Amino acid sequence: MTNRSVLLLAVGATVAGLVTAAPATADPTTPRAAPLAWKDCGTESSPTLQCATVRSPLDHDDPAGRQVTLALTRVPHTSKTFQGPLLVNPGGPGGSGLSMAPFVAASLPKAVASQYDVIGFDPRGVGKSRPALDCLPGYFDPVRPDPVPQSLGGERVNRNRSRDFAAACGEKYPDLLPYMDTVSAAKDLDVIRRATGARQLNYFGYSYGTYLGAVYAKLFPERVRRLVLDSNVDPEGVWYEDNITQDYAFDTRHKAFAAWVATYDATYRLGGDPAEVEAAWYRMRDAVKKRPAGGKVGAGELDDTFLPGGYYNGYWPVLAEAFAAYANDKDEKPLVAAFERFGAVDAEGDNGYAVYTAVQCRDAAWPRDWNTWRGDTWRVHAKAPFMAWGNTWYNAPCADWPVEPLNPVRVSNHALPPALLFQATDDAATPYEGGVTLHRKLRGSRLVVEQGGGNHGITLSGNACLDRYLTDYLAKGTVPRAGRGDVDAVCAKTPDPEPETAKSARPAVRPDQGSALHGLLGFRG
Repeated sequence: MTNRSVLLLAVGATVAGLVTAAPATADPTTPRAAPLAWKDCGTESSPTLQCATVRSPLDHDDPAGRQVTLALTRVPHTSKTFQGPLLVNPGGPGGSGLSMAPFVAASLPKAVASQYDVIGFDPRGVGKSRPALDCLPGYFDPVRPDPVPQSLGGERVNRNRSRDFAAACGEKYPDLLPYMDTVSAAKDLDVIRRATGARQLNYFGYSYGTYLGAVYAKLFPERVRRLVLDSNVDPEGVWYEDNITQDYAFDTRHKAFAAWVATYDATYRLGGDPAEVEAAWYRMRDAVKKRPAGGKVGAGELDDTFLPGGYYNGYWPVLAEAFAAYANDKDEKPLVAAFERFGAVDAEGDNGYAVYTAVQCRDAAWPRDWNTWRGDTWRVHAKAPFMAWGNTWYNAPCADWPVEPLNPVRVSNHALPPALLFQATDDAATPYEGGVTLHRKLRGSRLVVEQGGGNHGITLSGNACLDRYLTDYLAKGTVPRAGRGDVDAVCAKTPDPEPETAKSARPAVRPDQGSALHGLLGFRG
């Protein structure tokens, strides 16, 4: 990734046609779905939360055929000004969105949130939607083989594991896998829209949710009212090329973590030079490969524990303390605790991974010749070793997927109202160039950049500048003036955290706000 030098541009263009706040009316041009039967499912933190389900065709070309059930949550509007449904999605594919509705409704200014029915949903196959996928329970149970092959035999072990996963999915869900794809999920969004009775949708998606939103907008541009996309997937790289790009970006973020640790050498005692800290981390990796910490944190588990630090630097103090305790004091307990918090996969994670593979393997073609994967991964590993092989094995079932792939959607769109895109320059999960690419493809869109930011998912995470652009857009349809280049507005990055042991540490964001968001977004996008 390159860190772009960009100019701050003026804000203030209010887009005609987006500032009206008339209630969304029923659409007479599409079949009316059964109205949603919302029931109270409020919690202490979200007392007005409601739940419902909606049925959607498994095969949208056969609307009278087999149905799937999608689980929904809603925080209903309370203002006299009603701007319609706002569907929110945390990414994935495979991420549950039921908790996104109360989070977004609580994080937006009350005056804005109260104008929308904020709706979260579990996409097909996910969470409380039915059927829910789980191809091979316990696939990530520790201790797994080292992702980095030390021999052809070691590579064969992981290769067989990925083949077994693909075969298990095919045997368990032969009738579902042909319909686990982003286009089908986007058409589900329109079923939800119809069930709300709205003529148009407002949509707010993070990570993979940006691709889902862009595909929906391509299929139904006339049904999009407002479109917010945060941390954008590069639609030109779906999906094999995007994962290779991630490998380099995550290695850069891991080096940024090492540099941060080096800055606080007085606290962590791991070295004052970033290269020294990084070398210490790889020594730790070699050690747990030979003798897993606590009997459960081997090399692969260690990689998974530190990967979330590439998504959100708010985790760095916890990760650094675990790293230091192991490296300096031979204390394994903090490392095991960090693994259980960040790296361990439960039944929900098994479900998420099953949907992740089902959608990504179906969405687009992946190499079928394993020599292509091997050659590409070793080339990346030579320059960016942090997650190259781990990412390969995560996606390797696609080399043997039992369903033929579709062609990726060309998301270029000239029929939309202006969309609002957010992107951090040093995002690893969806690197900066992808945000620029999507911005160029959505005519009239605006791109707001967090200069120097490395987190994945940047709005509603404590950056007041970014949130002002988001709030103005949702409240009034206001977007930045069009810039001369690829960027329309710039915000300074949210400050890096300080060690939790630092007495002078003052949170730069509302306590736990960033952690709350990133806990919902999960990892792997």
